[in-house]
Amino acid sequence: MLTAIILTFNEELHIERCIRSVIDLAKNVIVIDSFSTDKTVEIAESLGAYVVQRKFINQAEQFQWGLDNLEIQTEWIIKLDADEYIESDLNTEIANRLVLLNSEIQGVYLKRKIFFHQKWIRFGGIYPQYFLRIWKTGKGRVEHRWMDEHTVLDSGAKSIIFQGSFVDDNRKGITFWINKVNSYASREMLELLNLKYSLYDKDDSIKNFDDPQAKKNRILKEILYSRLPIGVRSFGYFVYRYILCLGFLDGYKGLIFHLFQAFFYRLLVDVKLLEIEMETKGDREYMKAYIKKYHGIEL
Repeated sequence: MLTAIILTFNEELHIERCIRSVIDLAKNVIVIDSFSTDKTVEIAESLGAYVVQRKFINQAEQFQWGLDNLEIQTEWIIKLDADEYIESDLNTEIANRLVLLNSEIQGVYLKRKIFFHQKWIRFGGIYPQYFLRIWKTGKGRVEHRWMDEHTVLDSGAKSIIFQGSFVDDNRKGITFWINKVNSYASREMLELLNLKYSLYDKDDSIKNFDDPQAKKNRILKEILYSRLPIGVRSFGYFVYRYILCLGFLDGYKGLIFHLFQAFFYRLLVDVKLLEIEMETKGDREYMKAYIKKYHGIEL
C-alpha cells in the first residue's frame, strides 16, 4: 500500500524511531543515505529498510532523484525526514482511511508538530502547519529549489487533510541545531538573491497548486518580506511570531526557539546576503563563484 522514503546522513540517533513509526504501515522503507559515517545504514538495514547511497546536493534534488530512479511498486508514497516520526493516532488514521479514499484523491496533507528540547512548540504560528507528505506514486514531484521546497501534485489533482500529526523532534543538541541553521541560511540566501539577480531558473510550482498554506507563505515572502529593509525584517518577523502569534505562551524554551528560528536565522540570512552583495557589487558571475568558494554551493 505504502512506500516510505527517508533521506539520511549520520542519523543513528533518530533513524530507528523514524522507521518504527511507519514499519507496520509501509510495505517498503527506502533510505537514501549520503554516505553516513556512523551506524545509520546498519540500523536501517537491520529494521528491513532498503538503503541506497548517493552524494547529497540538496533536499529537493536528492528526493526527486529517488522518485525518478527507484522502483516504487506501491500505490502511495510517504515522505519523512530521519528526525521525524508518525504519531500513533496518525498511524491508525493512515491505516484505516488511505484505502478508503476516493480515487480522485491524489495526495494527503499531514499536520506537523515541532519539538524543541523535548517541548512541543504550539504557538508563534508554528502549529498547525500542513505539508503534503503522502501522495500517489507518479502523481507528485518535489520543487527544484535550494530551500523551502514543497511537493506538488499533478495539475488538477485533489487532496485531503488527515487529522493526526507527525513530529519533528531533533535530539542532536543545540550545537548541531546552530550548524544546521547556518547551512539552511546559506540556502535561504540563495533564494532571496535569485529573486533579485536571477542566478538560476526558479521553480514556483507551488503557486499553481491548491496548497492550504505553502502557496500563501511563498507569495508573502517574495512580495512582502523580501522587499522590507534588511535587518528590520528579521526583527519584525520575530515580533510578529512572538507577540502577535502568541509565541510567548511557549515559555522559556519557546523563547529560545522563536529567537533562533524567527530572528537569528532570518538575520543570518540577511547578513550573508549583504556580504555577498557588498563583495560582488551585483556581478552575477562573480556572485556564483563567491557562493561556490565560501558557501560550498555550485549553481
